[in-house]
Amino acid sequence: MKNNSPVFYAGRHYFVLVVLVLLFASLVGRSAWLQIYNQEFLLDEGSQRQLRTIQTPAYRGTITDRFGTPLAISTPVDSVWVNPQLVLLDQDGLKKVTKSLGVNYKNTLNRLKQRANKEFVFIKRRVEPELAQKAVQGVDGVYLQREYNRFYPAGEVVSHVLGFTDIDNVGREGLELIYQDWLKAKAGKRQILRNRKGDVVENISQVVAARSGKDLQTSIDMRLQYITYRSLAKAIRHHDATSGSAVILDALSGEILAIANLPSYNPNQRKNKSAAARRNRAVTDVFEPGSTIKPFTIAAALDRKTFSKKSVINTAPGYMKVSGYPIRDFRNYGSLDLAGILRKSSNVGASKVALSMKPEQLWQAFKDYGFGEPSGISFPASSSGYFSHYSDWQPLDHATMAFGYGVSASTLQLARSYSVFANNGEIQPVSLLKLDEPQQTTRVMKPATAKMVLNMMEQVVGPKGTAQQAAIEGYRVAGKTGTVKKSAAGGYLENTYTSVFAGIVPVSNPRLIMAVMIDEPKMNGYYGGQVAAPVFKDVLTHALRLMNISPDNLTASLQVAKSTGQIL
Repeated sequence: MKNNSPVFYAGRHYFVLVVLVLLFASLVGRSAWLQIYNQEFLLDEGSQRQLRTIQTPAYRGTITDRFGTPLAISTPVDSVWVNPQLVLLDQDGLKKVTKSLGVNYKNTLNRLKQRANKEFVFIKRRVEPELAQKAVQGVDGVYLQREYNRFYPAGEVVSHVLGFTDIDNVGREGLELIYQDWLKAKAGKRQILRNRKGDVVENISQVVAARSGKDLQTSIDMRLQYITYRSLAKAIRHHDATSGSAVILDALSGEILAIANLPSYNPNQRKNKSAAARRNRAVTDVFEPGSTIKPFTIAAALDRKTFSKKSVINTAPGYMKVSGYPIRDFRNYGSLDLAGILRKSSNVGASKVALSMKPEQLWQAFKDYGFGEPSGISFPASSSGYFSHYSDWQPLDHATMAFGYGVSASTLQLARSYSVFANNGEIQPVSLLKLDEPQQTTRVMKPATAKMVLNMMEQVVGPKGTAQQAAIEGYRVAGKTGTVKKSAAGGYLENTYTSVFAGIVPVSNPRLIMAVMIDEPKMNGYYGGQVAAPVFKDVLTHALRLMNISPDNLTASLQVAKSTGQIL
Protein backbone atom coordinates (compact mmCIF):
# COMPACT_ATOMS: atom_id res chain seq x y z
CA MET A 1 0.00 0.00 0.00
CA LYS A 2 1.42 3.42 -1.16
CA ASN A 3 1.86 6.42 1.08
CA ASN A 4 0.15 9.49 -0.60
CA SER A 5 1.23 12.17 1.94
CA PRO A 6 3.10 15.23 0.45
CA VAL A 7 6.81 14.99 0.35
CA PHE A 8 8.64 17.87 1.96
CA TYR A 9 11.53 19.16 -0.10
CA ALA A 10 13.67 21.10 2.32
CA GLY A 11 16.08 22.22 -0.36
CA ARG A 12 13.38 23.90 -2.47
CA HIS A 13 12.04 25.80 0.52
CA TYR A 14 15.41 27.24 1.39
CA PHE A 15 16.07 28.19 -2.24
CA VAL A 16 12.89 30.28 -2.47
CA LEU A 17 13.60 31.92 0.85
CA VAL A 18 17.11 32.89 -0.21
CA VAL A 19 15.82 34.41 -3.49
CA LEU A 20 13.26 36.53 -1.66
CA VAL A 21 15.85 37.77 0.82
CA LEU A 22 18.23 38.70 -2.00
CA LEU A 23 15.48 40.60 -3.87
CA PHE A 24 14.55 42.52 -0.76
CA ALA A 25 18.19 43.33 -0.04
CA SER A 26 18.70 44.57 -3.60
CA LEU A 27 15.68 46.87 -3.32
CA VAL A 28 16.91 48.27 -0.01
CA GLY A 29 20.38 48.75 -1.46
CA ARG A 30 19.02 50.45 -4.58
CA SER A 31 16.87 52.77 -2.50
CA ALA A 32 19.82 53.66 -0.26
CA TRP A 33 22.05 54.30 -3.29
CA LEU A 34 19.46 56.60 -4.92
CA GLN A 35 18.84 58.53 -1.69
CA ILE A 36 22.51 58.96 -0.84
CA TYR A 37 24.38 59.14 -4.14
CA ASN A 38 21.72 60.31 -6.68
CA GLN A 39 19.56 62.67 -4.64
CA GLU A 40 20.01 65.74 -6.92
CA PHE A 41 19.04 63.73 -9.98
CA LEU A 42 15.82 62.56 -8.32
CA LEU A 43 14.92 66.05 -7.16
CA ASP A 44 15.48 67.40 -10.65
CA GLU A 45 13.34 64.68 -12.18
CA GLY A 46 10.54 65.46 -9.72
CA SER A 47 10.77 69.14 -10.47
CA GLN A 48 10.60 68.55 -14.20
CA ARG A 49 7.26 66.86 -13.74
CA GLN A 50 5.83 70.05 -12.15
CA LEU A 51 7.86 72.59 -14.15
CA ARG A 52 5.81 74.83 -16.45
CA THR A 53 6.54 77.72 -18.81
CA ILE A 54 3.93 80.47 -18.56
CA GLN A 55 3.45 83.89 -20.11
CA THR A 56 4.38 87.10 -18.33
CA PRO A 57 1.77 89.71 -19.34
CA ALA A 58 2.65 93.18 -20.60
CA TYR A 59 0.38 96.17 -21.12
CA ARG A 60 -0.49 97.90 -24.39
CA GLY A 61 0.76 101.45 -24.90
CA THR A 62 -1.37 104.31 -23.60
CA ILE A 63 -2.98 106.81 -26.00
CA THR A 64 -3.25 110.36 -24.69
CA ASP A 65 -4.42 113.75 -25.87
CA ARG A 66 -1.95 116.60 -26.50
CA PHE A 67 -1.77 117.42 -22.77
CA GLY A 68 -1.29 113.83 -21.58
CA THR A 69 -4.91 113.13 -20.66
CA PRO A 70 -5.43 109.34 -21.05
CA LEU A 71 -7.73 108.40 -23.92
CA ALA A 72 -6.99 104.65 -24.07
CA ILE A 73 -5.42 102.75 -21.19
CA SER A 74 -4.81 99.12 -20.25
CA THR A 75 -6.21 97.97 -16.89
CA PRO A 76 -5.29 94.63 -15.24
CA VAL A 77 -7.89 91.86 -15.38
CA ASP A 78 -7.86 88.09 -14.83
CA SER A 79 -8.97 85.43 -17.27
CA VAL A 80 -10.28 82.19 -15.74
CA TRP A 81 -9.07 78.91 -17.22
CA VAL A 82 -9.29 75.28 -16.21
CA ASN A 83 -7.57 71.94 -16.63
CA PRO A 84 -10.48 69.73 -17.78
CA GLN A 85 -8.72 66.59 -16.53
CA LEU A 86 -8.89 67.93 -12.98
CA VAL A 87 -11.99 70.10 -12.86
CA LEU A 88 -14.26 67.39 -14.30
CA LEU A 89 -13.54 65.40 -11.15
CA ASP A 90 -15.17 68.16 -9.11
CA GLN A 91 -18.33 69.16 -10.99
CA ASP A 92 -19.83 70.78 -7.90
CA GLY A 93 -16.81 73.07 -7.78
CA LEU A 94 -17.22 73.81 -11.50
CA LYS A 95 -20.87 74.68 -10.90
CA LYS A 96 -19.81 77.16 -8.19
CA VAL A 97 -17.27 78.79 -10.52
CA THR A 98 -19.68 79.19 -13.44
CA LYS A 99 -22.36 80.63 -11.18
CA SER A 100 -19.92 83.21 -9.77
CA LEU A 101 -18.77 84.19 -13.26
CA GLY A 102 -22.27 84.30 -14.73
CA VAL A 103 -21.63 81.70 -17.43
CA ASN A 104 -23.85 78.75 -18.37
CA TYR A 105 -22.90 75.63 -16.42
CA LYS A 106 -24.30 73.03 -18.82
CA ASN A 107 -22.70 74.60 -21.88
CA THR A 108 -19.38 74.88 -20.05
CA LEU A 109 -19.55 71.28 -18.85
CA ASN A 110 -20.26 69.99 -22.37
CA ARG A 111 -17.41 72.05 -23.79
CA LEU A 112 -14.97 70.72 -21.21
CA LYS A 113 -16.04 67.12 -21.85
CA GLN A 114 -15.30 67.65 -25.54
CA ARG A 115 -11.83 68.89 -24.57
CA ALA A 116 -11.19 66.40 -21.80
CA ASN A 117 -7.79 65.52 -23.25
CA LYS A 118 -6.62 69.15 -23.05
CA GLU A 119 -4.86 70.85 -20.16
CA PHE A 120 -5.92 74.45 -20.84
CA VAL A 121 -9.40 75.82 -21.63
CA PHE A 122 -10.66 79.36 -20.96
CA ILE A 123 -13.89 79.66 -18.99
CA LYS A 124 -14.20 83.45 -19.15
CA ARG A 125 -11.86 86.19 -20.33
CA ARG A 126 -11.20 89.57 -18.74
CA VAL A 127 -12.87 89.33 -15.33
CA GLU A 128 -12.41 91.91 -12.58
CA PRO A 129 -9.57 90.57 -10.38
CA GLU A 130 -11.57 90.63 -7.14
CA LEU A 131 -14.46 88.70 -8.69
CA ALA A 132 -12.11 86.22 -10.35
CA GLN A 133 -10.28 85.50 -7.07
CA LYS A 134 -13.54 84.75 -5.26
CA ALA A 135 -14.82 82.59 -8.11
CA VAL A 136 -11.88 80.17 -8.18
CA GLN A 137 -11.16 80.02 -4.47
CA GLY A 138 -11.10 76.44 -3.12
CA VAL A 139 -11.72 74.71 -6.45
CA ASP A 140 -9.02 72.40 -7.85
CA GLY A 141 -8.17 72.65 -11.54
CA VAL A 142 -9.32 76.27 -11.94
CA TYR A 143 -6.70 78.99 -12.40
CA LEU A 144 -6.23 82.66 -13.24
CA GLN A 145 -4.17 84.26 -15.99
CA ARG A 146 -3.32 87.95 -15.73
CA GLU A 147 -4.24 90.00 -18.82
CA TYR A 148 -4.95 93.65 -19.62
CA ASN A 149 -8.27 95.12 -20.69
CA ARG A 150 -8.44 98.19 -22.95
CA PHE A 151 -10.46 101.02 -21.42
CA TYR A 152 -11.53 104.28 -23.05
CA PRO A 153 -12.32 106.94 -20.40
CA ALA A 154 -14.02 109.34 -22.83
CA GLY A 155 -16.28 106.66 -24.29
CA GLU A 156 -18.17 107.70 -27.41
CA VAL A 157 -16.82 111.28 -27.48
CA VAL A 158 -13.57 110.37 -29.24
CA SER A 159 -14.25 106.77 -30.28
CA HIS A 160 -13.97 107.40 -34.03
CA VAL A 161 -10.42 108.65 -33.61
CA LEU A 162 -9.22 105.92 -31.26
CA GLY A 163 -11.06 102.89 -32.61
CA PHE A 164 -10.91 99.81 -30.39
CA THR A 165 -9.14 96.47 -29.83
CA ASP A 166 -10.45 92.92 -29.91
CA ILE A 167 -10.38 90.51 -26.99
CA ASP A 168 -6.73 89.69 -27.72
CA ASN A 169 -5.77 93.40 -27.61
CA VAL A 170 -5.24 93.72 -31.36
CA GLY A 171 -6.30 97.06 -32.87
CA ARG A 172 -9.36 96.86 -35.12
CA GLU A 173 -10.28 100.50 -35.88
CA GLY A 174 -8.83 104.01 -35.78
CA LEU A 175 -5.48 104.78 -34.20
CA GLU A 176 -5.53 101.41 -32.44
CA LEU A 177 -5.32 99.79 -35.87
CA ILE A 178 -3.01 102.29 -37.58
CA TYR A 179 -0.42 102.15 -34.78
CA GLN A 180 -0.89 98.50 -33.83
CA ASP A 181 2.84 97.72 -34.13
CA TRP A 182 3.73 100.77 -32.03
CA LEU A 183 1.18 100.16 -29.27
CA LYS A 184 1.24 96.38 -29.02
CA ALA A 185 2.80 94.61 -26.06
CA LYS A 186 5.01 91.54 -26.23
CA ALA A 187 4.36 88.99 -23.50
CA GLY A 188 7.33 87.42 -21.76
CA LYS A 189 7.92 83.82 -20.67
CA ARG A 190 9.01 82.45 -17.32
CA GLN A 191 9.49 79.01 -15.79
CA ILE A 192 7.68 78.15 -12.58
CA LEU A 193 7.04 75.20 -10.28
CA ARG A 194 3.46 74.21 -9.54
CA ASN A 195 2.20 71.91 -6.79
CA ARG A 196 -0.37 69.21 -7.46
CA LYS A 197 -3.17 71.79 -7.09
CA GLY A 198 -1.65 73.98 -9.78
CA ASP A 199 -0.49 76.73 -7.40
CA VAL A 200 2.81 78.44 -8.16
CA VAL A 201 5.29 77.49 -5.46
CA GLU A 202 8.51 78.85 -6.98
CA ASN A 203 9.66 81.12 -9.80
CA ILE A 204 12.57 79.43 -11.54
CA SER A 205 13.75 81.82 -14.25
CA GLN A 206 12.72 84.51 -16.72
CA VAL A 207 13.06 82.96 -20.18
CA VAL A 208 11.95 85.96 -22.26
CA ALA A 209 11.48 89.45 -20.82
CA ALA A 210 8.06 91.09 -21.29
CA ARG A 211 7.93 94.31 -23.33
CA SER A 212 5.09 96.77 -22.91
CA GLY A 213 3.82 98.83 -25.85
CA LYS A 214 4.92 102.39 -26.57
CA ASP A 215 2.71 105.34 -25.66
CA LEU A 216 1.09 107.51 -28.35
CA GLN A 217 0.35 111.22 -27.94
CA THR A 218 -2.34 112.58 -30.23
CA SER A 219 -2.97 116.16 -31.35
CA ILE A 220 -6.49 116.07 -29.87
CA ASP A 221 -7.39 118.64 -27.22
CA MET A 222 -10.01 116.84 -25.14
CA ARG A 223 -11.45 120.11 -23.89
CA LEU A 224 -12.31 121.10 -27.46
CA GLN A 225 -13.29 117.54 -28.33
CA TYR A 226 -15.95 117.44 -25.60
CA ILE A 227 -17.30 120.86 -26.59
CA THR A 228 -17.41 119.96 -30.30
CA TYR A 229 -19.15 116.64 -29.67
CA ARG A 230 -21.72 118.22 -27.35
CA SER A 231 -22.52 121.09 -29.72
CA LEU A 232 -22.77 118.80 -32.75
CA ALA A 233 -25.13 116.45 -30.89
CA LYS A 234 -27.28 119.38 -29.82
CA ALA A 235 -27.57 120.66 -33.39
CA ILE A 236 -28.44 117.24 -34.77
CA ARG A 237 -31.23 116.86 -32.21
CA HIS A 238 -32.53 120.39 -32.79
CA HIS A 239 -32.71 119.95 -36.57
CA ASP A 240 -33.63 116.24 -36.49
CA ALA A 241 -30.66 115.51 -38.75
CA THR A 242 -29.40 112.09 -39.84
CA SER A 243 -25.72 112.59 -38.98
CA GLY A 244 -22.96 115.16 -38.74
CA SER A 245 -19.24 115.76 -38.40
CA ALA A 246 -16.95 118.60 -37.37
CA VAL A 247 -13.20 119.22 -37.47
CA ILE A 248 -11.02 121.86 -35.77
CA LEU A 249 -7.50 122.47 -37.08
CA ASP A 250 -4.66 124.45 -35.59
CA ALA A 251 -3.95 126.93 -38.38
CA LEU A 252 -0.30 127.24 -37.36
CA SER A 253 0.64 123.55 -37.28
CA GLY A 254 -2.05 121.62 -39.14
CA GLU A 255 -2.72 119.55 -36.01
CA ILE A 256 -6.26 118.21 -35.60
CA LEU A 257 -7.50 119.58 -32.29
CA ALA A 258 -10.96 118.00 -32.46
CA ILE A 259 -12.77 115.64 -34.81
CA ALA A 260 -16.31 114.67 -33.83
CA ASN A 261 -18.92 112.48 -35.50
CA LEU A 262 -22.50 111.42 -34.87
CA PRO A 263 -23.89 108.83 -34.64
CA SER A 264 -21.20 107.41 -32.38
CA TYR A 265 -20.53 104.31 -30.27
CA ASN A 266 -18.95 103.38 -26.94
CA PRO A 267 -15.73 101.39 -27.55
CA ASN A 268 -15.93 99.97 -24.00
CA GLN A 269 -18.97 97.94 -25.05
CA ARG A 270 -17.97 95.13 -27.38
CA LYS A 271 -21.45 94.54 -28.69
CA ASN A 272 -23.78 96.68 -30.78
CA LYS A 273 -21.02 98.36 -32.79
CA SER A 274 -22.83 98.82 -36.09
CA ALA A 275 -20.77 99.71 -39.14
CA ALA A 276 -22.67 103.00 -39.50
CA ALA A 277 -21.87 104.05 -35.93
CA ARG A 278 -18.20 103.07 -36.20
CA ARG A 279 -17.56 105.12 -39.34
CA ASN A 280 -15.37 108.20 -38.92
CA ARG A 281 -17.55 110.33 -41.17
CA ALA A 282 -15.25 113.34 -41.06
CA VAL A 283 -12.63 111.27 -42.89
CA THR A 284 -14.55 108.60 -44.80
CA ASP A 285 -17.79 110.28 -45.92
CA VAL A 286 -17.75 112.77 -48.78
CA PHE A 287 -20.34 115.33 -49.84
CA GLU A 288 -20.65 118.13 -52.35
CA PRO A 289 -19.36 121.20 -50.47
CA GLY A 290 -21.69 123.60 -52.24
CA SER A 291 -21.05 127.30 -51.76
CA THR A 292 -18.16 126.72 -49.34
CA ILE A 293 -16.07 126.24 -52.49
CA LYS A 294 -16.87 129.71 -53.88
CA PRO A 295 -13.94 131.43 -52.12
CA PHE A 296 -11.60 129.09 -54.03
CA THR A 297 -13.28 129.97 -57.32
CA ILE A 298 -12.76 133.67 -56.58
CA ALA A 299 -9.14 133.06 -55.51
CA ALA A 300 -8.35 131.10 -58.68
CA ALA A 301 -9.65 133.96 -60.84
CA LEU A 302 -7.71 136.58 -58.87
CA ASP A 303 -4.49 134.59 -59.08
CA ARG A 304 -4.90 134.24 -62.83
CA LYS A 305 -5.91 137.90 -63.21
CA THR A 306 -9.14 137.16 -65.06
CA PHE A 307 -10.78 139.40 -62.44
CA SER A 308 -9.58 141.97 -59.95
CA LYS A 309 -10.79 143.11 -56.54
CA LYS A 310 -12.68 145.99 -58.20
CA SER A 311 -14.38 143.86 -60.86
CA VAL A 312 -18.17 144.06 -60.99
CA ILE A 313 -20.32 141.23 -62.34
CA ASN A 314 -23.91 141.58 -63.48
CA THR A 315 -25.95 138.70 -62.02
CA ALA A 316 -29.32 140.00 -63.26
CA PRO A 317 -31.98 138.77 -63.69
CA GLY A 318 -30.97 136.24 -61.01
CA TYR A 319 -30.44 133.29 -63.30
CA MET A 320 -28.49 132.22 -66.37
CA LYS A 321 -28.54 129.21 -68.69
CA VAL A 322 -25.59 126.99 -69.53
CA SER A 323 -26.14 124.35 -72.22
CA GLY A 324 -29.87 124.90 -71.77
CA TYR A 325 -29.84 124.31 -67.99
CA PRO A 326 -30.71 127.15 -65.57
CA ILE A 327 -28.37 128.29 -62.80
CA ARG A 328 -30.29 130.34 -60.23
CA ASP A 329 -29.70 132.69 -57.34
CA PHE A 330 -32.01 133.04 -54.36
CA ARG A 331 -33.14 136.34 -55.91
CA ASN A 332 -31.92 138.93 -58.38
CA TYR A 333 -28.85 140.57 -56.81
CA GLY A 334 -28.03 142.75 -59.81
CA SER A 335 -24.42 143.90 -60.06
CA LEU A 336 -22.00 142.48 -57.47
CA ASP A 337 -18.29 142.80 -56.86
CA LEU A 338 -16.33 139.65 -55.90
CA ALA A 339 -16.90 140.23 -52.18
CA GLY A 340 -20.62 140.64 -52.92
CA ILE A 341 -20.70 137.29 -54.72
CA LEU A 342 -19.44 135.64 -51.52
CA ARG A 343 -21.55 137.78 -49.21
CA LYS A 344 -24.78 137.01 -51.10
CA SER A 345 -23.61 133.52 -52.14
CA SER A 346 -24.48 134.16 -55.79
CA ASN A 347 -24.38 131.04 -57.97
CA VAL A 348 -24.70 133.14 -61.12
CA GLY A 349 -21.78 135.36 -60.15
CA ALA A 350 -19.55 132.40 -59.19
CA SER A 351 -20.40 130.60 -62.45
CA LYS A 352 -19.44 133.65 -64.53
CA VAL A 353 -16.15 133.85 -62.65
CA ALA A 354 -15.43 130.16 -63.27
CA LEU A 355 -16.33 130.37 -66.96
CA SER A 356 -13.83 133.21 -67.36
CA MET A 357 -11.08 130.62 -66.82
CA LYS A 358 -10.15 127.68 -68.98
CA PRO A 359 -11.32 124.32 -67.59
CA GLU A 360 -7.74 123.18 -67.03
CA GLN A 361 -7.00 126.37 -65.05
CA LEU A 362 -9.92 125.86 -62.66
CA TRP A 363 -9.18 122.14 -62.37
CA GLN A 364 -5.51 122.70 -61.52
CA ALA A 365 -6.38 125.39 -58.97
CA PHE A 366 -8.85 123.14 -57.13
CA LYS A 367 -6.34 120.26 -57.16
CA ASP A 368 -3.72 122.57 -55.66
CA TYR A 369 -6.19 123.59 -52.94
CA GLY A 370 -6.57 119.94 -51.91
CA PHE A 371 -9.80 118.85 -53.61
CA GLY A 372 -9.61 115.31 -54.95
CA GLU A 373 -6.37 114.80 -53.02
CA PRO A 374 -5.69 112.66 -49.90
CA SER A 375 -6.50 114.44 -46.65
CA GLY A 376 -2.97 113.87 -45.34
CA ILE A 377 -3.58 111.25 -42.62
CA SER A 378 -3.37 107.48 -42.96
CA PHE A 379 -6.75 106.50 -41.59
CA PRO A 380 -8.78 103.35 -42.35
CA ALA A 381 -11.16 103.94 -45.29
CA SER A 382 -10.17 107.61 -45.61
CA SER A 383 -11.45 109.15 -48.83
CA SER A 384 -9.85 111.55 -51.29
CA GLY A 385 -13.26 112.67 -52.48
CA TYR A 386 -14.27 112.94 -56.10
CA PHE A 387 -12.99 115.46 -58.60
CA SER A 388 -13.17 114.51 -62.27
CA HIS A 389 -10.53 115.49 -64.80
CA TYR A 390 -11.30 118.61 -66.83
CA SER A 391 -11.20 116.57 -70.04
CA ASP A 392 -14.46 114.97 -68.88
CA TRP A 393 -16.20 118.27 -68.18
CA GLN A 394 -19.11 119.62 -70.14
CA PRO A 395 -19.79 123.40 -70.07
CA LEU A 396 -22.40 122.81 -67.37
CA ASP A 397 -19.83 120.94 -65.22
CA HIS A 398 -17.42 123.84 -65.66
CA ALA A 399 -20.05 126.28 -64.39
CA THR A 400 -21.42 124.23 -61.48
CA MET A 401 -17.94 123.44 -60.14
CA ALA A 402 -17.84 127.13 -59.19
CA PHE A 403 -20.43 126.59 -56.45
CA GLY A 404 -19.53 123.10 -55.32
CA TYR A 405 -21.58 120.73 -57.45
CA GLY A 406 -19.75 117.97 -59.29
CA VAL A 407 -16.95 117.83 -56.72
CA SER A 408 -17.00 116.05 -53.36
CA ALA A 409 -14.86 116.29 -50.25
CA SER A 410 -14.78 115.10 -46.65
CA THR A 411 -15.16 117.45 -43.69
CA LEU A 412 -11.45 117.06 -42.96
CA GLN A 413 -10.52 117.88 -46.55
CA LEU A 414 -12.67 121.01 -46.48
CA ALA A 415 -11.04 122.21 -43.25
CA ARG A 416 -7.59 121.54 -44.68
CA SER A 417 -8.38 123.47 -47.86
CA TYR A 418 -9.42 126.49 -45.80
CA SER A 419 -5.96 126.46 -44.22
CA VAL A 420 -4.75 128.02 -47.52
CA PHE A 421 -6.52 131.26 -46.56
CA ALA A 422 -5.29 131.06 -42.97
CA ASN A 423 -1.65 130.53 -44.01
CA ASN A 424 -1.16 133.23 -46.63
CA GLY A 425 -1.70 130.90 -49.57
CA GLU A 426 0.20 127.85 -48.30
CA ILE A 427 -1.34 124.41 -47.74
CA GLN A 428 0.09 122.03 -45.18
CA PRO A 429 -0.46 118.41 -44.15
CA VAL A 430 -2.78 117.68 -41.25
CA SER A 431 -1.80 115.47 -38.32
CA LEU A 432 -3.57 113.43 -35.66
CA LEU A 433 -0.35 113.25 -33.63
CA LYS A 434 1.13 116.08 -31.60
CA LEU A 435 3.97 117.63 -33.56
CA ASP A 436 7.30 118.85 -32.21
CA GLU A 437 8.28 120.73 -35.37
CA PRO A 438 6.37 122.64 -38.06
CA GLN A 439 5.35 120.69 -41.15
CA GLN A 440 6.46 121.43 -44.68
CA THR A 441 3.98 123.68 -46.47
CA THR A 442 3.36 124.19 -50.19
CA ARG A 443 2.56 127.53 -51.80
CA VAL A 444 -0.64 127.19 -53.90
CA MET A 445 -1.94 130.77 -53.84
CA LYS A 446 -0.45 134.22 -53.85
CA PRO A 447 -0.27 135.71 -50.33
CA ALA A 448 -2.09 138.85 -51.46
CA THR A 449 -4.91 136.75 -52.95
CA ALA A 450 -5.28 134.67 -49.77
CA LYS A 451 -5.50 137.81 -47.63
CA MET A 452 -7.93 139.49 -50.03
CA VAL A 453 -10.34 136.52 -50.10
CA LEU A 454 -10.05 136.10 -46.32
CA ASN A 455 -11.23 139.69 -45.91
CA MET A 456 -14.06 139.05 -48.38
CA MET A 457 -15.20 136.05 -46.32
CA GLU A 458 -15.30 138.28 -43.25
CA GLN A 459 -18.21 140.09 -44.90
CA VAL A 460 -20.08 136.75 -45.15
CA VAL A 461 -20.19 136.68 -41.33
CA GLY A 462 -21.09 140.37 -41.16
CA PRO A 463 -24.56 141.96 -40.82
CA LYS A 464 -25.36 141.60 -44.54
CA GLY A 465 -23.92 138.11 -45.04
CA THR A 466 -25.39 134.60 -44.99
CA ALA A 467 -23.44 133.50 -41.87
CA GLN A 468 -24.43 136.06 -39.27
CA GLN A 469 -24.96 133.24 -36.74
CA ALA A 470 -21.24 132.38 -36.98
CA ALA A 471 -20.16 135.79 -35.62
CA ILE A 472 -18.22 135.68 -32.33
CA GLU A 473 -18.24 138.77 -30.15
CA GLY A 474 -14.85 140.43 -29.91
CA TYR A 475 -13.33 138.52 -32.83
CA ARG A 476 -13.07 138.98 -36.57
CA VAL A 477 -14.46 135.82 -38.21
CA ALA A 478 -14.20 134.76 -41.86
CA GLY A 479 -16.16 131.90 -43.36
CA LYS A 480 -18.58 130.61 -45.95
CA THR A 481 -21.88 128.77 -45.79
CA GLY A 482 -23.00 125.93 -48.01
CA THR A 483 -26.48 124.50 -48.58
CA VAL A 484 -26.42 121.55 -50.93
CA LYS A 485 -29.18 119.43 -52.39
CA LYS A 486 -28.29 115.77 -51.95
CA SER A 487 -27.73 113.76 -55.09
CA ALA A 488 -29.32 110.44 -55.94
CA ALA A 489 -29.55 108.18 -58.98
CA GLY A 490 -30.97 110.28 -61.78
CA GLY A 491 -30.51 113.72 -60.23
CA TYR A 492 -30.90 115.71 -57.02
CA LEU A 493 -33.45 115.13 -54.28
CA GLU A 494 -36.02 117.75 -53.40
CA ASN A 495 -36.14 118.93 -49.78
CA THR A 496 -33.11 116.83 -48.78
CA TYR A 497 -30.02 118.90 -47.96
CA THR A 498 -26.55 118.91 -46.52
CA SER A 499 -25.76 122.01 -44.43
CA VAL A 500 -22.13 123.14 -44.31
CA PHE A 501 -20.03 125.92 -42.83
CA ALA A 502 -16.25 126.46 -42.85
CA GLY A 503 -14.55 129.35 -41.11
CA ILE A 504 -11.37 130.89 -39.70
CA VAL A 505 -10.77 132.95 -36.55
CA PRO A 506 -9.34 135.46 -35.74
CA VAL A 507 -8.89 137.07 -39.14
CA SER A 508 -6.04 139.35 -38.05
CA ASN A 509 -3.91 136.38 -36.95
CA PRO A 510 -5.60 133.08 -37.92
CA ARG A 511 -5.31 130.38 -35.27
CA LEU A 512 -8.31 128.09 -35.65
CA ILE A 513 -10.05 126.58 -38.67
CA MET A 514 -13.33 124.71 -38.33
CA ALA A 515 -15.54 122.87 -40.79
CA VAL A 516 -19.03 121.63 -39.85
CA MET A 517 -21.28 119.33 -41.89
CA ILE A 518 -24.81 118.32 -40.84
CA ASP A 519 -26.60 115.83 -43.05
CA GLU A 520 -30.32 115.94 -43.85
CA PRO A 521 -31.69 118.47 -41.32
CA LYS A 522 -35.49 118.11 -41.25
CA MET A 523 -36.60 120.73 -38.70
CA ASN A 524 -35.88 124.38 -37.84
CA GLY A 525 -34.21 125.26 -41.14
CA TYR A 526 -31.76 123.67 -43.53
CA TYR A 527 -29.50 126.51 -44.72
CA GLY A 528 -25.84 126.27 -43.77
CA GLY A 529 -26.09 129.63 -42.01
CA GLN A 530 -28.98 128.35 -39.86
CA VAL A 531 -27.76 124.83 -39.11
CA ALA A 532 -23.95 124.56 -39.30
CA ALA A 533 -22.81 128.13 -38.57
CA PRO A 534 -24.21 128.17 -34.97
CA VAL A 535 -22.12 125.08 -34.17
CA PHE A 536 -19.02 126.95 -35.32
CA LYS A 537 -19.88 129.90 -33.09
CA ASP A 538 -20.72 127.80 -30.03
CA VAL A 539 -17.57 125.67 -30.18
CA LEU A 540 -15.03 128.35 -31.08
CA THR A 541 -16.39 130.86 -28.56
CA HIS A 542 -15.28 128.39 -25.88
CA ALA A 543 -12.10 127.40 -27.74
CA LEU A 544 -10.84 130.97 -28.05
CA ARG A 545 -11.27 131.50 -24.32
CA LEU A 546 -9.68 128.16 -23.35
CA MET A 547 -6.68 128.78 -25.61
CA ASN A 548 -6.28 132.39 -24.43
CA ILE A 549 -6.46 133.76 -27.97
CA SER A 550 -6.74 137.53 -27.75
CA PRO A 551 -9.75 139.33 -29.28
CA ASP A 552 -9.05 141.31 -32.43
CA ASN A 553 -12.34 143.17 -32.79
CA LEU A 554 -12.79 145.07 -29.54
CA THR A 555 -14.03 148.20 -31.33
CA ALA A 556 -17.07 146.36 -32.66
CA SER A 557 -17.71 144.85 -29.23
CA LEU A 558 -17.65 148.28 -27.61
CA GLN A 559 -20.05 149.62 -30.21
CA VAL A 560 -22.46 146.76 -29.53
CA ALA A 561 -22.16 147.33 -25.80
CA LYS A 562 -22.91 151.04 -26.19
CA SER A 563 -25.88 150.41 -28.45
CA THR A 564 -27.38 148.00 -25.92
CA GLY A 565 -26.78 150.33 -23.00
CA GLN A 566 -24.16 148.13 -21.32
CA ILE A 567 -21.67 151.01 -21.47
CA LEU A 568 -22.86 154.56 -20.74
